[in-house]
Amino acid sequence: MKRNEPAAPTRWPVWVGPTLFLLTAAVIVLLGLLAFSIVERRWETQRPAIALIPIAEWEPDNAVWGRNYPRQYESYLRTRDDTTRTRYGGGYPRDYLEIYPHLTILYAGYGFEREYLQGRGHAHAYDDVVNTRRRDEHTPATCWTCKTTDAPRLIAEMGAAAFYAAPFDAFLDRIRHPIGCQDCHDPATMNLRITRPALREAFAAMGRDIDAATHQEMRSLVCAQCHVEYYFGEDNYLIFPWARGLRVEQVLAYFDDLGFSDWIHPISETPMLKVQHPDYEIYAMGIHAYRNVSCADCHMPYRTEGGVKFTDHHIQSPLLNIASSCGVCHRWSEDEIRVRVESIQDAVHEAKLAAEDVIARAHIDIAAAMQVGIGDEDLAPLRQLVRHAQFRWDFVASNNGVGIHAPQECTRILGDSRSLAQEARLGVARLLAARGIADEPRYPDLSIREAAQAFVRALRSDDPPALLPGREDG
Repeated sequence: MKRNEPAAPTRWPVWVGPTLFLLTAAVIVLLGLLAFSIVERRWETQRPAIALIPIAEWEPDNAVWGRNYPRQYESYLRTRDDTTRTRYGGGYPRDYLEIYPHLTILYAGYGFEREYLQGRGHAHAYDDVVNTRRRDEHTPATCWTCKTTDAPRLIAEMGAAAFYAAPFDAFLDRIRHPIGCQDCHDPATMNLRITRPALREAFAAMGRDIDAATHQEMRSLVCAQCHVEYYFGEDNYLIFPWARGLRVEQVLAYFDDLGFSDWIHPISETPMLKVQHPDYEIYAMGIHAYRNVSCADCHMPYRTEGGVKFTDHHIQSPLLNIASSCGVCHRWSEDEIRVRVESIQDAVHEAKLAAEDVIARAHIDIAAAMQVGIGDEDLAPLRQLVRHAQFRWDFVASNNGVGIHAPQECTRILGDSRSLAQEARLGVARLLAARGIADEPRYPDLSIREAAQAFVRALRSDDPPALLPGREDG
């Protein structure tokens, strides 16, 4: 090549041009898809939460709400699953009378003596209240209040007092739906709202304005419409006994001042109180309430689909969804969290078993004292101890979570329960000793349900067995 002669142009392979074209086209397509996805996600997140199809104010049918809110409705439908289990909970309707035979003694003479199953998911609420063996011809309509979305509609139409005063069976042809959307939401705005008068009235009795509650507080208060202790007043009017406060001693003092009892125990003739499910009261004493963590944060954690963040309405034990519930705050592995929770529950459970054994024996001790002629004047203070002991035990035993909502408070309550029951037993022993009787009563095998049931039947018969050795002839 001569000096200063220009170099020959570089020749690219034939395939380079088409390849660059295809790569450029692919990049443009991917950028277009990304832009479309961003716009779609922004639209999803900014779409107003207003019903696309108008929903009536007291619409009870969850499927109607599901047309506008399919994600929430789909997750709610999973509460139909009654096969889930945790160590102490889940959706499986385990038989508490079979697992804990002592309950046959403790609930003798009350409806829970006939049947006591673990509650299933919200989708089963209607079926379970209609089919329970505790229901009979005396059951009031008040028992519908927390089992159906039809209740707020009927209360609005009739007034709360008239609804409560009616018999349960009067509404069998007008109530069809289980717990659902309308129980907690305003259909026009989807804001959380209080639909049960009893909670509003309970706040007023405490001197508090429930309408001043924050949104975060409402995420627990809508649950507190039902997951609470309650009783039926005059004409079966539904009342939460919170006028003195939420602590167990305050609730018990309220009932004592009122002179209220749910039933007279057939073994010890003690005026008894049946605690329902004081989940909100126990929660209010725990660390989660102190930290402003709501019921929904743990039992209805948020889910994300695409650009949509929504509340999971598959209400269940957090142990069945640890990553989305507990794991949001507690940065441990799922196994570590489960072990921690179950170790706390194990401790509360053991304290519960110890208390119920002493209380059951206290009932039998008082019955033995009655058989040898010890009168009501001497037994009245001992019955009061048993009443207070069993109420405390039931306050923990009947709330969900086996103490996990407030472990220290539940352990304290159970310790007091056992001490009071033991004090009652010592009181009976002193009364018997004053009559020269040192023997203990004949207790049934409280580890077997059939044995406990046979014992209760025998004591309630026309010819009850003598409970103290050598006293067969009374």
